[in-house]
Formats: sequence, C-alpha cells, structure tokens
Amino acid sequence: MRSELTFHPMDQFIVKPLFGDGPVHWYTPTNATLWMAIAVLAIFFMLVIGTRGRAVVPSRAQSIAELSYGFIHKMVEDVAGKDALKFFPYIFTVFLFIVFSNFLGLLPRGFTTTSHIAVTGLLAIAVFVAVTVIGFVKNGAGFLSLFWVASAPLALRPILAIIEIISYFVRPVSHSIRLAGNMMAGHAVMKVFAAFAPLILFSGVGIAVTPLSILAITAMYGLEVLVAFIQAYVFTILTCVYLRDALHPAH
Repeated sequence: MRSELTFHPMDQFIVKPLFGDGPVHWYTPTNATLWMAIAVLAIFFMLVIGTRGRAVVPSRAQSIAELSYGFIHKMVEDVAGKDALKFFPYIFTVFLFIVFSNFLGLLPRGFTTTSHIAVTGLLAIAVFVAVTVIGFVKNGAGFLSLFWVASAPLALRPILAIIEIISYFVRPVSHSIRLAGNMMAGHAVMKVFAAFAPLILFSGVGIAVTPLSILAITAMYGLEVLVAFIQAYVFTILTCVYLRDALHPAH
C-alpha cells in the first residue's frame, strides 16, 4: 500500500472564524483579528507595563522600549526633518504594530496578519491619505510642486509630471504589496521545507531528505527573523520619506 503525504503551504494564510465554521463577515471574530489583538496587547505590555517602574539600570522591557523609541525617533528626524517629529507617535505606532505582527507570526501555531494585503493595504492607504492631507494643509497648492520637476528641461516637464503623478498614486500599492508579499513568501517556503521532514516515516529516502529539510527550515527561520524586522523598517522609512515629501515638496 502506497502512503502519500499531502500538504498545502498556503493553508496557513486562510482567515477562519474563531467560533464555528460559518462564513466570515466584517464583524466576525477571526484568527486574524485575534492575532492583531495579541500584537496590540504585546505592545501595551512592553511600553506601559514594562516601563512602569523606570530605573537607571533598565529592565529588559525598558531597554527594548527605549531602544525602539530612540531608533524610530532618530529615523523620523533624519529622514523627514525635525518638523516631522510631531507625527512621531503615529509612525512609532505603525512600526511597533508591524514588527510585533511579523514576529508573532513566527511563533508555532501563530498567524501572520501582515501577510494579508487587507491589513498592509489599510496601513498603506492610511499613510497615503495622511501625508496627502498634510501636504495640502501645510503647503496649499504649493504641494503640487512635488510633481513639477523644475530642474528638467521645459519640454519634458509635462511628461515627467504625468509620470510623477502616476508613481505617487502607485505608492500605497507598492507600499503594501512589498510587506505582504515578503511575509507570505517566507512562510510558504518554510511550510514547503517542513513538509519534507516527516518523509522519514514513509520511505528510506526520508532518511536523507529529513535532515536536509530540518537544516533548511532552521536557515529559513533565521532569515525570516531578519526579514520580519527589515520589512517593518522598510515600511516605516518609506513612511518617513513620503512625509518628507509632504512637508517639503520642493526639496
């Protein structure tokens, strides 16, 4: 009798109701909403509970909170300028939510909410709308100078303006797909390698394949830990770049 091993690496991204097996509506509690809530609670415990007893010699939670705060604060100041620091709380919140969601998705039985374009798309659209509103509120019609390349030859400026407008409205698409695509791809590859590990139970070939698959999973997991932070960093620094364009469109 032939034994077969069937696996579906994309099943880990299915959004399921927490209670029952019915359809998923906008108000249905799902595994995605559960893990987003866990991310918010983890951030709360780190920033509020972990730093409640601040000391000269910081605890681990206080050290992580202070390092995170200083890291993003310097990023906002260096990339977008000192006048962008008033928007630091929002950018800091976005960074923490993404980085916690990414790392929680690496836990056994965890769910990576940032692998869904619905989540990353909403974050990207919120950034897009916010920086656009800020740009017009601060600069008025002068914000449109962002699309007018004054340094280019006059004949090319209208063409470049069209290209700049298109690229501007594509920002939320690239901003969201980059994060969701990287998180989904890494987890899918790990699931594929993990599917080869039980082959040792089914055939002699598994004796050679299983150790290699375990090494591959270990290497991929280490890479995904790095990617989880890098993707949060990239999303945040792009947010700072877009904010800089809104505050200084003619820069």
